[in-house]
Amino acid sequence: MGKRFDSGARTETRTGVVIVGAGPAGLVLGNLLLDRGIDCVILERRGREAVEGRARAGFLAAHSVRVLTRHGLADGLSARGWTHQTCLFRSERGEFTLDYGALGRGEVHTVYPQQELVRDLLAEYLRRGGDVRFDTEVEEITEDGRVRVADGAEVAGRYVAGCDGHRGVARATMAAHGTRTARWDHGVSWLAVLVEAPPSLEAVGYALHERGFAGHMARTATVTRYYLQCPPGTDPADWSTDRIWTELASRFRTDEFGVLKDGPVLEKTAVELRSDVLDSPGAGRLWLAGDAAGLISPSAAKGANLAVLQAERLARALASALARDDESDLARYAADCLPRVWRAHEFSHWMSGLLHGPTAEDTEHIVDARARYGRALQYARLDSLRTSRAHQDFFAENYTGI
Repeated sequence: MGKRFDSGARTETRTGVVIVGAGPAGLVLGNLLLDRGIDCVILERRGREAVEGRARAGFLAAHSVRVLTRHGLADGLSARGWTHQTCLFRSERGEFTLDYGALGRGEVHTVYPQQELVRDLLAEYLRRGGDVRFDTEVEEITEDGRVRVADGAEVAGRYVAGCDGHRGVARATMAAHGTRTARWDHGVSWLAVLVEAPPSLEAVGYALHERGFAGHMARTATVTRYYLQCPPGTDPADWSTDRIWTELASRFRTDEFGVLKDGPVLEKTAVELRSDVLDSPGAGRLWLAGDAAGLISPSAAKGANLAVLQAERLARALASALARDDESDLARYAADCLPRVWRAHEFSHWMSGLLHGPTAEDTEHIVDARARYGRALQYARLDSLRTSRAHQDFFAENYTGI
């Protein structure tokens, strides 16, 4: 736990590492630092209830499960998660199921809602004696490792770990110091819908339709995540429950393949598919992990898994710097992470091309011949995935890998 000092009207805490953000990256990092005997303080702008209740990702790659297990952070997912290894593709040309767990490296996913993982990580961090401060808005990160918060207090660390997302102060600080960003806008938006209903498919479901992509992802035995491709700028309030279920039924072709198990909508948000990567995830006293270091589209469920990968690497590097005054691992942090980050981005980009062909709305704005060409390419990709073992192994290795 950090040590507090009073300096006039200002309260200052001194610690080894100040972690900004209590999402998966920040909480994994905090636990791993405490496990190595490194003092740290986590600052989080939201309240605890909001942090623990935010529903997001739900698929953990095999590497993430190995990391969490190795560091004693997998009790919850071992008890309540379940393995998953099939995905289903459905289109006007029929459907097929791919058993990706029997392909590539033979790896599977573990289905475990991110909010459950966050609750587990936070409970373990507190059990280990960790210091976390909710409702704490960070206003500035200085070059000498001081983090200034909204009430005028300061938390000073030998290092600062920015795990506060792609719109957070840590990334803005790096950008202000000239760090460049590689960026891509996929030109696609999803309506992300969480429903209180059991999964309708045994597999992850990807539906290709002229009205746009639709997705089905299990979360728990009673909650399912759906996605609907929608026009950029969509207001979720315009989508009633009836409209959501009608559109899902159309795109999943329930008249042909069977009905979906419906239920009340718990949450609906619009997601614009964008990706970016910082040229360097840190320098000097400030180092980034998770979405702060790079935002990836949700097409291939890589975001939380990249956060776990980066948090483990950064914990090792910071521990070496603090315990042995050796910054060589920090100097290698970018080289260790960026090749795997870019491989995840390449596959996510490929998935986006597979799932999102020209929609009926698009054909009103582009030449019909171009729309036909784009649609034919989409189905060629799908047919190759259905028939080519080499293509299936590539898919499986990258789908589960990180």
